[in-house]
Amino acid sequence: MKKFLLLIALISNTVLYVNAQVNSNLQTPYLGQHAPSFKASATTGNINFPEDFFSKWKILFSHPADFTPICTTEIMALAEKQENFNKLNTALIVISTDGLNSHIEWVKSIESIVREGKASVKINFPLVSDVSMEISKQYNLLRKDTTLRKDMRAVIFIDPDNKIRAILNYPEYIGRNIEEIERILIALQTADNNNVFTPANWTPGKDVVIPAPKTIQDAENLKLKNKAGYYSLAWYLWFRKL
Repeated sequence: MKKFLLLIALISNTVLYVNAQVNSNLQTPYLGQHAPSFKASATTGNINFPEDFFSKWKILFSHPADFTPICTTEIMALAEKQENFNKLNTALIVISTDGLNSHIEWVKSIESIVREGKASVKINFPLVSDVSMEISKQYNLLRKDTTLRKDMRAVIFIDPDNKIRAILNYPEYIGRNIEEIERILIALQTADNNNVFTPANWTPGKDVVIPAPKTIQDAENLKLKNKAGYYSLAWYLWFRKL
């Protein structure tokens, strides 16, 4: 009987260990974590991350492979908006597990595409080569026990202090909305610069939410101050104009 119980305990511990390993393989970077550093070759030259982007916001875009249709449209849309991101003090960095030569040919191909009513794009941001998949695994863009690349479609927002602030993940068949990515970046910067939050469906220039009063009395005191541009919809829900 004791041997049987020991066998059951051994099996249970093994199952728990395997589950823990699987969960660790599926773990994604968490918000507030310092972004892992890396060195890599890219279409714009060698990159030392994050040192090469000191004092900037950074957005990492991961791609499963070069010359894929959806990713191509995303790179084109990103190139059209790159000046907007420059004005927002933000570096765009694309990571793909193909080699550097493939990246260069892909960039040339994209820049040669002519669309009706639009000029061809010029890609000034780097496409990083991650053939070894080490960067992808550092950021948990891939499961550590696989070489499959189809799930590598993430957007990671990193602030000037090199902390991860937001993470988006997309399936392989849905293109990323660059305007929404820009909106999230502006929302993060607005929150940091003004000590405010952004409400549902917020767009730049709209009213923002201030940290909630801790008590009804605090809310009453805030109302008595009668600050210009401040208003409430409930004692705990206060807005202000920027």
